[in-house]
Amino acid sequence: MPRSASAAGRTGASDVSLTVLPTPLGDLRLAATADALVYCGFQPLADVRARLARTGLREAGQDGQDGGGARRAVLDEACAQLDAYLTGRLRSFGLPLDLCLATPFSRETVSSLEAFVPYGSTATYGALARALDRPRAARAVGTALGANPLCVVLPCHRIVGSTGTLTGYAGGVDAKKYLLALEAGSHQGVGG
Repeated sequence: MPRSASAAGRTGASDVSLTVLPTPLGDLRLAATADALVYCGFQPLADVRARLARTGLREAGQDGQDGGGARRAVLDEACAQLDAYLTGRLRSFGLPLDLCLATPFSRETVSSLEAFVPYGSTATYGALARALDRPRAARAVGTALGANPLCVVLPCHRIVGSTGTLTGYAGGVDAKKYLLALEAGSHQGVGG
């Protein structure tokens, strides 16, 4: 479950630092405040910057002053944990997370993922909707997962179609296949 500095998902910090992490899935873009990771996903940097700006966050310089060192530390830890996860050495993330980029329903939906569908397993959109006490909201759950601002870290890739089909994923179906195979033990890490 995300550790957030506030119930609303806002840490109070308005400056973020960005980085790009090359992975077997493609480049992941990450954004962090001095307190938490706020974005991990596949959108182009221009789209990430626009998404951040819509919520009042602004990109800060990488000068190490005014929280830059703390932001860099959050990003460095996120990169280290993502590398460990993508090489099969980590099953659960221990990062400070802030869901300030998510709507209330998306926040509720993605916050439930780790507990609802553990590492190595899958569940359907309908099952997740029922677990959220919204049995008719399978499509809304899909939309909420599609807007997950913390892909991979909050495992929306573990949610599949009603027949087990791999439908929709921000990083593409191949990335979803890769992540599920990794968690099933079918990948031997990068290049495996």
